[in-house]
Amino acid sequence: MAGPLGGDDGFRCPPYRGDVICVDLARVGIAQPDKVLFDDLSVTVSTGDRVAIVGVNGSGKSTLMRLLAGTQSPDNGTVRFGRGARIAILDQDPQLPPGTVAEYLGDSWEVAAVATSLGVQPLFDRGTDQLSGGQAKRVALARALVGEFDMIVLDEPTNHLDLEAIEWLEQRLAATKAALVVITHDRHLMDRLTTARGEGRIVEIESGKGFIHRAVTGASAYAAYLDGRAARHEQAASEEATRKILARRELEWLQRGAPARSTKPKARLRSANEIVDGGPEAVGVRGNDLLLDAGSTRLGNQVIELIDVSQAYGPNVVFSNISLLIEPGARLGIVGPNGSGKSTLLDIIAGRRGPASGEVKLGSTVVTGYSDQQTSLLDSESIVREIVAGPLRQPDWEDRLLLERFWFDSTAQYAPVKMLSGGERRRLQLVMVLATKPNLLVLDEPTNDLDLDTLRALEGFLDEWPGALVVASHDRTFLDRTVDHVLAIDAGGSIRRVAGGVQGWLAERAKPTPTTAGSTKVSPAKLADQARRGQARSTSQYTIGRQLRDAEQAMAKLQRQVDRLHEQLLATSDHTKLATLGAELAVAQADLATIEEKWLELADQQTG
Repeated sequence: MAGPLGGDDGFRCPPYRGDVICVDLARVGIAQPDKVLFDDLSVTVSTGDRVAIVGVNGSGKSTLMRLLAGTQSPDNGTVRFGRGARIAILDQDPQLPPGTVAEYLGDSWEVAAVATSLGVQPLFDRGTDQLSGGQAKRVALARALVGEFDMIVLDEPTNHLDLEAIEWLEQRLAATKAALVVITHDRHLMDRLTTARGEGRIVEIESGKGFIHRAVTGASAYAAYLDGRAARHEQAASEEATRKILARRELEWLQRGAPARSTKPKARLRSANEIVDGGPEAVGVRGNDLLLDAGSTRLGNQVIELIDVSQAYGPNVVFSNISLLIEPGARLGIVGPNGSGKSTLLDIIAGRRGPASGEVKLGSTVVTGYSDQQTSLLDSESIVREIVAGPLRQPDWEDRLLLERFWFDSTAQYAPVKMLSGGERRRLQLVMVLATKPNLLVLDEPTNDLDLDTLRALEGFLDEWPGALVVASHDRTFLDRTVDHVLAIDAGGSIRRVAGGVQGWLAERAKPTPTTAGSTKVSPAKLADQARRGQARSTSQYTIGRQLRDAEQAMAKLQRQVDRLHEQLLATSDHTKLATLGAELAVAQADLATIEEKWLELADQQTG
């Protein structure tokens, strides 16, 4: 969705101007039949701001996002928009209008460039009703990134993107001058965006309340959120300890005394007992840390071995002659562009499909637990506890305890799947997998839609889990924390081990190509980084002046490159060439924005 908002009584929100209010939420609140999502929450977003929304699954993040975008109204409080404010929104599960992808996105060089970077261009001739959920999400994201907007609102934009596309998206979002509101579980993306231009903030929703965490000098709002949340929970724990001491003293006093005091006030005695046995006002909707250890069967010396395995669909070869040995305790991450065959390889490892050729040897003690991307395949009408129990028996107390360990309270256990959020469905899928007590976990994009608490708990569980793990993920932080080795599927279908893990693979993919014989292009980002390192060594006016001159030369060079690409775009009508030139132009413009921002910082230091 994209378009102007605000009536004649709204305030003006001109495009691309800082410190101009685009949307103002004043003491808003919204509730569901069984709980209050949030109340008395005030948030103001101005052009140039960077706002991330965090909270546990089902806490109301997407609801708050829709309030900010103007697609939902609050139960109480007021929402005002800048007059004519142009807002682009990406929903968690976007619904595209009838027609082809090309008709939906439009025809321009910017569309071609963005579509190429997001892997959408091959879908141009396809009808929007023929897209998978991941494809529809990428198409809707491309639409939200094209055009001039005062505010861009994105719900889990990195879902269904590969690592290279996420790197590109991160750069594009960091460079935009529009206000940015994002719900994301990608901690790397959140950390960078809330340090970018404008005011970086994180809005945390917890127990029906909203908490605002602001970026401080030299750190991101994500760091402020972690510090603030930890401090709040420590204070709550301290207050709870004090409360219990006072309550016990009260109870001891009531229970003391002469026999004549046998008629002690029973209501007061009962109240003191309840205080001792009860708990504090919840600081989160989850009382304890997520306990994922559902047990596992013993794993023998042999897990899985692939010998010269190949897979193809008709004439299209996915990968060929792959040989891979997965040993006990293995921690393997699979990376590669979308469409390279990661999910297909995981299906073969998990035994869900056989290879076109080659051999798969499976250890006799292996019990495989497989979590794929298709949470949509869960029966939307089924009750949560019945799904966990399975079709052959009635739910029992063990099912109840397992669900409670996964933060499904008694209300959620009796809810139909259709009432669950995307993250709650993903968590339910993990319950179903671990209930089988596997010793080999095969996870396909397990972090999609999970909240930060669940992500950290899952990482902690995998760190201690004794079985073998094979995972395909686009979450850089998750891969860094859970796998020891990264295997890359390259163009042509070969698979190889990558030195340096996921960051090494990304660095390898981003190596500059020679622009002329004997020369390579030095990116403005690297130039700015060199300038920062130089500044750390010396803050003299001479050093700042030299860095300013270097930045000015880089700006002039990039501006010439941008102008030249514009001329080439106007001079051609070839669709393929338009896409290539558009992609180069988008990169050059992002680089120019980066070095311009550095120049402004240096200029402030020189005048200061």
